Amino acid sequence: MKNKTSFGSRIIAAPYIVWSAIFIIVPLLIMIYFALTDQNGVFTIANIAQIGKYKKAFGISILYAAIATVITLLLAYPMAYFMTKIKISSQRMILLIVMLPMWMNFLIRTYSWITILANTGLINTFLGKLGIAPLRLINTPGAVILGMVYDFIPYMILPIYSVMSKLDKSLLEAAEDLGSNSFSKFRRVILPLTRSGIISGITMVFVPSVSTFYISQKLGGNKTMLIGDAIEYLYNLGPSYYNVASALSLILMLMILICLAIMNKFSGDDEDGGVIL
Repeated sequence: MKNKTSFGSRIIAAPYIVWSAIFIIVPLLIMIYFALTDQNGVFTIANIAQIGKYKKAFGISILYAAIATVITLLLAYPMAYFMTKIKISSQRMILLIVMLPMWMNFLIRTYSWITILANTGLINTFLGKLGIAPLRLINTPGAVILGMVYDFIPYMILPIYSVMSKLDKSLLEAAEDLGSNSFSKFRRVILPLTRSGIISGITMVFVPSVSTFYISQKLGGNKTMLIGDAIEYLYNLGPSYYNVASALSLILMLMILICLAIMNKFSGDDEDGGVIL
């Protein structure tokens, strides 16, 4: 019976294994092959050596992603805490509102911010009616970071809320009985117990932020090249640049894996909301 169950499990898992092999493993192997060969297919590390030309793009990408992640955390944590304090029906409604933008196309959400931030957009039109000179909101680093925060904030709210909603209320009552004030209760009880959700949220926001390219193109006006922009630009130049673009993609992937490993280390052995690598 045990063998039958094991065989049945393998049958059920087979489509996922095939899907992973075709759409994950094979593309990764192709990327690694192009990154470590030249146009003639000969092994070389010359592509990796060109990474130095794009160190500014790497630095700006990490900086913007870090800022967006911190802002997202500062906004999402109190939001998740507030959601746990209201009745269940209201929690479901707010969850629906949080998830609703995720059901819309990513491009549409980005273009909507162009309409809002443009020189003739909603904000500047409103300011003009108040007699205030138009502000330069679009094509700025702030607009790029704003786009990252808006697009990825649900990925911060959901894991934190998931962990926070499962907190044992008796622990909070015990802290109050022991004389803890609100700040002490938050620092000693709530924050440590929601650490896994925070780390999951940080990972889920930082990883797509550091590799994004469409947000920076539309809201940054191509004035600041992120590493995702550099990779897309090189691929668009044609096959002659596939090797260098693959090398950049490989380095970016290694950076992301290192970040995930660090996040796993800080998450410890927490079961709820932790990051799995």
